[in-house]
Amino acid sequence: MRFMFVGDSCTIGSAGDCTWRYRMWQHLESGFDGAYAIVGPRTELYDKETGAAGSDAYADPAFPVAARRHLAGWGEGWLHMAPLIGDAVTASRADVLLVFLGLIDLGFYTNSDQTAANVRAFVSAARAANPRVRAVMMPVIPNVRAESDAPFAAECDRFNELLAKTIADLDTAASPLLLATTPETYDIHTDTYDGTHPAPSGEHKLAAAFADAMHQAWGLGSAYGSVAASP
Repeated sequence: MRFMFVGDSCTIGSAGDCTWRYRMWQHLESGFDGAYAIVGPRTELYDKETGAAGSDAYADPAFPVAARRHLAGWGEGWLHMAPLIGDAVTASRADVLLVFLGLIDLGFYTNSDQTAANVRAFVSAARAANPRVRAVMMPVIPNVRAESDAPFAAECDRFNELLAKTIADLDTAASPLLLATTPETYDIHTDTYDGTHPAPSGEHKLAAAFADAMHQAWGLGSAYGSVAASP
């Protein structure tokens, strides 16, 4: 089973982070029944000093290079990933896409309807590369901006409604799509370090949401268990 993480700044992470990808790797190592690989064309973290994705300074230097693979980018959303996902799936032979996108789209690039259209383009391209690809998609978690920007908050809510409808419309037995449940206790004031990007507790909760969705719906892997904020 070949897993690919697809996301924006919350998924790529920046120098010094563990990332929720790391937490998921730890979970797969401890509880996945069978062979698996983490795939994707990139391995780096974002470097805030250079403004580019060129850092390998993960919080745990023992995080294996092969497990660092992803398709995530700082400032990249559905708009950017839809044209890339086909080639990435073809090259990596990904079986399962773990997707956390949308916040940056709504904040800077596209409205909720346009973003939902890009979700459809993304799914179409992924399926053209692998007709049996699966995907778990996380709803947008509004960040601190939503507390003072009512139109932005409304667009986040509307996109999440459209995302659920899109997944329901496009889900098939051959290529199942799954909407993850936003972690019930996720609090942007305690589970992020800046109102947007996950702190250790947030990393655990995001990994748990994806792991539990796959386990409950598809019987893949095991339930995540504790989401304690280990360093």
